[in-house]
Amino acid sequence: MANIVVAGFGGQGILFAGRLLAQAAMEEGKFTTFFPSYGAEMRGGTAHCLVIISSEEIASPIFKNPDLAIFLNEPSAKKFLPLMKKDGLAVLNSSLIKDYSLPEGIKIVKVPATELAQKLGDGKVANLAALGAFLMKSKILSLEAMEKSLKVMLTGEKIKLLDINLAALRKGVESMEKL
Repeated sequence: MANIVVAGFGGQGILFAGRLLAQAAMEEGKFTTFFPSYGAEMRGGTAHCLVIISSEEIASPIFKNPDLAIFLNEPSAKKFLPLMKKDGLAVLNSSLIKDYSLPEGIKIVKVPATELAQKLGDGKVANLAALGAFLMKSKILSLEAMEKSLKVMLTGEKIKLLDINLAALRKGVESMEKL
């Protein structure tokens, strides 16, 4: 079982990234939960979600100490890094996170997610760049399941966002292949 927190500012696609993780887990036949939380302001306020992925049934969608994390901004990293389990893995958006204290035993992976997204022409897909890096380093889900989940979730009016989201996801994966 993996307890995952995805956190950042409202408007960074935090909840979408969490829903994608849960959808990809279902695509792979795993049990999953998705528990969103966001501040009073939708854009600019804080947002985070808790995702559990397991091969067995899940008793509760809430946990205190994540095993894995994706942090897209500095306040989120400062809030959640101290709560992480020893031997945990945290993916940090190094474009926006410069100052953080690292608890002992946590592995940090830095990805310039915002920068990668901007090079693709849309800074709003930094969440997908970070998610790609997360997939590569955590090995919790396959890239294929995530790509399929994007195709499931981005339909109708949102279909026009599919290509840029797939490109950002792949850029995040590629950024980790170079390490």
